[in-house]
Amino acid sequence: LNSLLCYFTQDEEFYLVKWQGYSDSENTWEPRKNLRCISILKQFHRDLEQAFIRRGCKLKKNMRLLDLGISNYLVQKAKQRRALQHWEYELNAKRNHKGRIVVENEVDLDGPPRDFVYINEYKVGEGITLNQMAVGCECSDCLSEAAGGCCPGASHHKFAYNELGQVKIKAGMPIYECNSRCSCGIDCPNRVVQRGIRYDLCIFRTDNGCGWGVRTLEKIRKHSFVMEYVGEIITSEEAERRGQVYDRQGATYLFDLDYVEDVYTVDAAYYGNISHFVNHSCNPNLQVYNVFIENLDERLPRIAFFATRSIRAGEELTFDYNMQGKKEEIWEEFEITCNLP
Repeated sequence: LNSLLCYFTQDEEFYLVKWQGYSDSENTWEPRKNLRCISILKQFHRDLEQAFIRRGCKLKKNMRLLDLGISNYLVQKAKQRRALQHWEYELNAKRNHKGRIVVENEVDLDGPPRDFVYINEYKVGEGITLNQMAVGCECSDCLSEAAGGCCPGASHHKFAYNELGQVKIKAGMPIYECNSRCSCGIDCPNRVVQRGIRYDLCIFRTDNGCGWGVRTLEKIRKHSFVMEYVGEIITSEEAERRGQVYDRQGATYLFDLDYVEDVYTVDAAYYGNISHFVNHSCNPNLQVYNVFIENLDERLPRIAFFATRSIRAGEELTFDYNMQGKKEEIWEEFEITCNLP
């Protein structure tokens, strides 16, 4: 594909074309009739219109030449779009889940975040061990014919899902899914979080000063699993040290694993998945649940987000940053003062 970097009109429209696989020194001016890249042309004209809006003026039909400021903006926008497309490709190459990731920025010229590595599961920090599950269930049907209550029953807890894979237990109660030692297969109704993100999601630049955010590209049913919060597992002592650094930087991605006691923390600042970009709200559409699959250590649950209500396609996903998953607490009952939406 070709990338348009600038625009010029004379007796007819001419475009400065950046050719894929060639250096900038080989860019060429081409008349409109020579170009067949319809989608790139449409995007260019949207960028051109946005450039004039930023200037507080309208695009004139009889304009003969773009000034340097507009041209520079279009060049930067084209370079930004290529960088974001490359980042989108990298994210999708690394994901191990069904849900596709789209990246958009129609707000400013910021490109991909620096020093961020996409991962699909916890990165275990130094000196921390995840104890693997020793046994699994032997159910013929984990939903309707659960032997001994299946994996949740073995841990004296309730089965978490209905036949559609929607969570049916209250927030604050743990979810115990089937594991690699169970006799059931991947289609077992008690394997929801471990199947990963199922929805197509978009990382987008917000226009309210909150940086990057995440919105869904598909309708999400109430109580459905949306995503996990993953990152590097560190000790609470290390989290305290890093937290002081992050506070000075004005951002933090620390999530305390305090289901039973505050010993470990998930740090998603540099290692994380799409949840790294989910913003805060005091009226969130995502709820935190603690999930246990291959590891039974209650100090090291997996953190899963489920929809609190039906979420429309195009709607931003949010969770309450003050919301944690402490044992047997139902966080909807707490009132937290907040100035954010």
